[in-house]
Amino acid sequence: MSSSEFWQTIGLNVEANDPSKRKNEPLTCGIPIPRGTLFDPQSLKLVQREVQIPLQTTILDTWQDGSIRWLLLDWQATYQGNSTFQIKRHTSQSQLAIQGIVTSQSNNQLRVDTGNGVFTLNSIRGNPILTYIKNNSPQQHPVIGNLSVLDEQRQLYHPIISQIEIELSGLLRTVCSFRGHLVDSENRVLCDLTLRFHFYAGSSTTRTEITLTNSRKAEHPGGLWDLGNGGSIYLRDASLQISISSNSGQWNGSISPEHGQTQHFTSHMELYQESSGGENWNSSNHVNRFGEVPLRFRGYQLKYDKISTQGLRATPSLVMHHEEKSLGLTVPEFWQRFPQAVEAKPGELTYRFIPRQTADVLELQGGEQITHCCYLAFDRDTVTETHLDWCRSPGHAAATPEWYASCQVVPCLTPRKDDPHTEYLTLVDAALDGPDTLQTKREAIDEYGWRHFGDIYGDHEAVFHQGPAPLISHYNNQYDAVAGLGYQYLRSTDSRWLHEMKYLVRHVIDIDIYHTDQDKSAYNHGLFWHTFHYVDAHTGTHRSYPKDARVPPHGNPVPGGGPANEQNYAAGLMLHFFLTGDQASRRAALGLAQWVIDMDDGNKTVFRWLSRADTGLASKSRTPEYHGPGRGAANSISVLLDGHRLSRSQNFLDKAEQLIRRCIHPEDTIEKHQLLDAENRWFYTMFLQSLGKYLAYKQELNQIDKMYAYARASLLHYVRWMVLHEYPYLEKPEILEYPTETWAAQDMRKCEIFNLASLYCSDEKEAELFRSKADFFFRYSTSTLLAMPTRTLCRPVVLMLNFGFSHNWYRMNTTIKAPEPSGNHAFGNPLRFVPQKVIALKRAKLIVATVGFTFLILIAMVIYWLFRC
Repeated sequence: MSSSEFWQTIGLNVEANDPSKRKNEPLTCGIPIPRGTLFDPQSLKLVQREVQIPLQTTILDTWQDGSIRWLLLDWQATYQGNSTFQIKRHTSQSQLAIQGIVTSQSNNQLRVDTGNGVFTLNSIRGNPILTYIKNNSPQQHPVIGNLSVLDEQRQLYHPIISQIEIELSGLLRTVCSFRGHLVDSENRVLCDLTLRFHFYAGSSTTRTEITLTNSRKAEHPGGLWDLGNGGSIYLRDASLQISISSNSGQWNGSISPEHGQTQHFTSHMELYQESSGGENWNSSNHVNRFGEVPLRFRGYQLKYDKISTQGLRATPSLVMHHEEKSLGLTVPEFWQRFPQAVEAKPGELTYRFIPRQTADVLELQGGEQITHCCYLAFDRDTVTETHLDWCRSPGHAAATPEWYASCQVVPCLTPRKDDPHTEYLTLVDAALDGPDTLQTKREAIDEYGWRHFGDIYGDHEAVFHQGPAPLISHYNNQYDAVAGLGYQYLRSTDSRWLHEMKYLVRHVIDIDIYHTDQDKSAYNHGLFWHTFHYVDAHTGTHRSYPKDARVPPHGNPVPGGGPANEQNYAAGLMLHFFLTGDQASRRAALGLAQWVIDMDDGNKTVFRWLSRADTGLASKSRTPEYHGPGRGAANSISVLLDGHRLSRSQNFLDKAEQLIRRCIHPEDTIEKHQLLDAENRWFYTMFLQSLGKYLAYKQELNQIDKMYAYARASLLHYVRWMVLHEYPYLEKPEILEYPTETWAAQDMRKCEIFNLASLYCSDEKEAELFRSKADFFFRYSTSTLLAMPTRTLCRPVVLMLNFGFSHNWYRMNTTIKAPEPSGNHAFGNPLRFVPQKVIALKRAKLIVATVGFTFLILIAMVIYWLFRC
């Protein structure tokens, strides 16, 4: 792969869900490039049926040698149903000139000329946030865009913009953002605001993303995080309006609430989605802070002129025409992220992403945010014959599974069609096909609405539930479901995997990450756990610890807590960034890496006056005193490695290596960790997997150094112990609190660890022993799960998405070996880590004892002096 001539063509397949013809539809996709084969993206060209097409490229990631690892592609495609494009190398003489987007910036304004017209983004208070003037128009009437918000008391808030940023500058697509706050007339801040606009060459249509962030900390008495706690803000209405002046003539409008339906109107129109429209639309999933479900009817209501109709699930496309003027609005995922509304009147369109039509206000908890997306057309759109139809079901572009596998940007990946392990594939396929898919789970508890959509129903938590209504449990991103969906997408390029991945990513970023600086460092910008085991989420929603919950079967109350290291995952967010170029995913992954450093920083706690030692919060697992190989440290190390890849910031890699040294040693007395206590120590396998990720990353960085040797020796030390002692968990059900299907799925981790160890051992006979152990656990895990009727529950399915796909690669590449470190390294003796709190309390006791002893001496001296007198 070191030759620049390794490849000459990359095939790209484009498909759309509907057969309508598309002309110059904007497409974006990220593709990987093999190491050492591409350094200059300008040497690429895009062709369709041998005709060259303008191409915009953005480097997202590079290999250690400086060659491109991930490349973001933007182009405009003309096709119908599906089509094939090719990326080819070319000489400088055949480069295609592009006359595309031109941007210019002043202190308070950003000007974007798409060729069709000029957009102006304005940060001056009182001015429209966005204006548009069509090029070469005889009547220069600007289209203006404004945003406004009402709180629970109907106090009006407008944007104050503090930053305008060009996030992506290109000739075919440019992305600009506003960052600021919503303030009232007395400059009191309600919440943070981010507006992001995607502009396309030759187009008057923008993709607009709106995010409101409540950056206050949440009140969580007793570690319980329910709706209605302090720190929330309550919103009555939030809307984005675009309007254009009109002095004469008749406006004509049309609304398509769903595909294949169109209604025409001449005056006012209102489409309001109250609920999901599903059979379980009034599920207890949608309780408010009072424990009530405030939804009044199923689906949506459409009112126009003097007509009123109803329907179930709207994805509206709205357009209004007047002479040469035109305004359009489309909202993808409209019904999924209810409540939402679109309205129209002559010369004005309104998108209410928090609609005033609801019976209740919207509660945005402390550290929570809400994001909505719409497409705004400031003139006639020409991509599809039906106005903005392409925005309701955008085209999907992807390379082939063979290409993704050959680049090895995800280690040990093989195309799905080349995998002979049909039992494993059957387990994976349950997520998309059959009677109990992710979509079926979503419908079961109506996992819809702006706060819920994208999350996965944790149906495995309902095993003790009694009663007719399903127990509400939210999976959040346990075991990095985002990454598992991404891996299966790369193996198959089935777009359903990518859609599920995107849905979950948006949910994780908005709801599961705690967006505040005002709480303690152990919580700020951290990731919330799944709903506490076997209890209903109720008013705790996605924040793990609901009040008044009782844990079956013993009925003890939920203990409470908050974001913590044992459920911290960023690999899926990073992969999503590489696949889509979505900067929000990159920022989220980096934020989670920084959270690891912050939570372990003794300078950020109340104990800093007594000790500046590390807190240990980044490495503890199960209990505060355990800092051996475990889940908490495993996740911290993995996330830090992702942070280093995304930023190349050395502090992330240094911290990962510090945690490795803290938690494991090549000469550990393994028995001291009691790893055969499966209920409390099963998660050491997660640590060994993260250790393997570290070793692979060090190889990629060409750092075959002492730390590489340390990690390698530690891995082999523990795997040799596993050969003698490990067994399938369900062979000893008596030591498990709940011997469920999850244990059979967790056995797949052992398969992966044995396969991994086979790369690093020098002795081929030992490597073969490791491979035979891997085969055993692979067969056991898949066959045992297949025999269980509960195999399609959420948690075992997610585990299968993440683990097991690599087994085929190991069987196809038994001769590959990882590099061995040179020389002999002395690693010293294992050291015992002592957390800051332990040190601080010991010093506090010493101070108290010293003060007390000193006080007694003083009393004795006083008594002695009195007697002398």
